[in-house]
Amino acid sequence: MIFEYKAINESGNTITGEVDAGTVDAAKSIIGDRGHIPVSVMVKKKGAGDSGGFLDRLNEGLTPVKAPELVLFTKQFRTMLKAGVSMIDLLQILENQTENIRLKRIVSTMCEDIKEGSTLYDAFKKHPGVFDGLYCSMVKAGEVTGALTDVLDRLSYIMEHEHKIKSDIKAALRYPMMVSIFLGIAFIILLMFVIPQFVEVFKSAGLDLPIPTVICIGLHNFLHNYWMIVAGGLVIMIFIMSRYLKTENGKFIRDAFLLRLPLFGKLFIKAAMSRFASIFSILQTSGIGILDAMKILSSTIGNAAITREFDRIGEQLAEGRGISAPLGSAKYFTPMVVNMVSIGEETGNLDDMLKEVSIHYDAEVEYSMKGLADAIGPLLTIGLAAVVGFFALAIFLPMWDLTKMVN
Repeated sequence: MIFEYKAINESGNTITGEVDAGTVDAAKSIIGDRGHIPVSVMVKKKGAGDSGGFLDRLNEGLTPVKAPELVLFTKQFRTMLKAGVSMIDLLQILENQTENIRLKRIVSTMCEDIKEGSTLYDAFKKHPGVFDGLYCSMVKAGEVTGALTDVLDRLSYIMEHEHKIKSDIKAALRYPMMVSIFLGIAFIILLMFVIPQFVEVFKSAGLDLPIPTVICIGLHNFLHNYWMIVAGGLVIMIFIMSRYLKTENGKFIRDAFLLRLPLFGKLFIKAAMSRFASIFSILQTSGIGILDAMKILSSTIGNAAITREFDRIGEQLAEGRGISAPLGSAKYFTPMVVNMVSIGEETGNLDDMLKEVSIHYDAEVEYSMKGLADAIGPLLTIGLAAVVGFFALAIFLPMWDLTKMVN
């Protein structure tokens, strides 16, 4: 690794130069061996024409930091911090141990920031693509209260909890999505390549074609003659939709629609309630105020429709109202959540009530996913039967008439 440095030489003059070393400390040691006093040492920034630097940055940008990697990083951070390792040594150890290219570069940058006097919160905050608002806010709370190890422990738990719920939901949706895709592919293949072969036979026999066969012929002719228009229209529509769904209003409409979907909507709401309760509980335990907690929840809940409700709740809390009343008038928040929060407010055990809500909805999400898997099977079977039945009628009804003519 190439480092650029400023140093004071034996004559007392400031000099600059470059040194090749594995770490900053190693670079300083080399500079000292040359009889110079290092003033600043930093990794050399690659020039725009440096193809290696470009490839490194490209590789770094394409390398995501996955949830398990971030959990492991947080646990290692907490363990070494609890063992009394200094922050600079801790970050250098993490940099050497981390295999993820992007995270390694970020830790290196954070180490330099800390050396320059930055707070840990500010060092984390510079990398929102990896450390979200929840992560940074909890680090800040840990710094302020002096309980950073406890906060990091809670943070590790919530990240593992979130990863498990997301993984379970993705696993539940993976099978129906795959079946639907293959069903669509089979439909196109039958329509474009199988049906036309039979239609030629039926037309040469002078048969009156039944409605299913006529529909198949019409669909085939339309796709055959206008497939470029259809493909172009789909590409344009997907492009426009993807751009629109990145806007605030687009995200809101998409997420509100998801929450109203049959079967899936209730699952998404229960998952959101579990996320709300678990994060809110940990924020409260970490000493973060309710208004700040609402802002953090608004940015981390993962659903734009529920985020709008959090923003409205935050406005009512700023007016001096308790939290249970605004929750009761908000959409999507279930009576159980509202009642448990109300009891927690009255008894002063809001943290405990929120933990109970989180545990309850974790179980509800797991139960709902099992029910969803049980319900999806018959629905997919019905869809498959409908497609097969449609093409069977389109082919076998004319064949039945053809056999009658032969007899």
